[in-house]
Amino acid sequence: MTLFLLLFSSFSFILCYTINMKRKEIDEIDNYQYERNLREKGIQLIAGVDEVGRGPLIGPVVTACVILPLQFQLDGLTDSKKLTAKKRELFFDLIQQQALGIGIGMCSAQEIDTYNIYEATKIAMKRAIENCPIKPEHILIDAMPLDITIPTTSIIKGDLKSITISAASVIAKVTRDRMLDLLDSKYPMYDFKNNKGYPTKKHLEALMKYGVLKEHRRSYQPVKEALKKKGEFS
Repeated sequence: MTLFLLLFSSFSFILCYTINMKRKEIDEIDNYQYERNLREKGIQLIAGVDEVGRGPLIGPVVTACVILPLQFQLDGLTDSKKLTAKKRELFFDLIQQQALGIGIGMCSAQEIDTYNIYEATKIAMKRAIENCPIKPEHILIDAMPLDITIPTTSIIKGDLKSITISAASVIAKVTRDRMLDLLDSKYPMYDFKNNKGYPTKKHLEALMKYGVLKEHRRSYQPVKEALKKKGEFS
């Protein structure tokens, strides 16, 4: 028993240490550095672009293009996946109130099946940029390279490293989550309110039991399997 307690205490210490180091790493990230470097070159209208929804089995991939004002400050803003739903909703409203421009772009499940998710994401990003009421001078993008006329910088883990991409991440995430909440009200048996379309156990079981909805991505393997079971896919 003593050995077990020692091992458990050691594991708990290592786990807490790892979590604290991760938090410290996030806290120490200078998420204004890209924006600051661009503004030092005289570039003022800087957009952040990010996507949400590449992994789910249903619904569109949603992207956002956000241009923030020079003095924008929002403590705690980071990658939307690292925020609670309540915090995302709060930040969504604050970003909407302060942003110089916001554009939303989407690609439907049918377009994802046609082009594949990678190409569909790029299309959705271009649509978000086109839908932004102000044309940016430079665009910061979370990882994805885009072939467009406006100068861009693709940043690995950009939703952590750029405040503008973080803002786009929140706008895209809340927009898509609200769409899945509406879908949940129509089809509560799939539990979209909680899984947001990701392939959870309950979602996969519902796929097999109730079948594929028109909003499902038929090119995704679990959906293909459900279609095969119903004899609708060969």
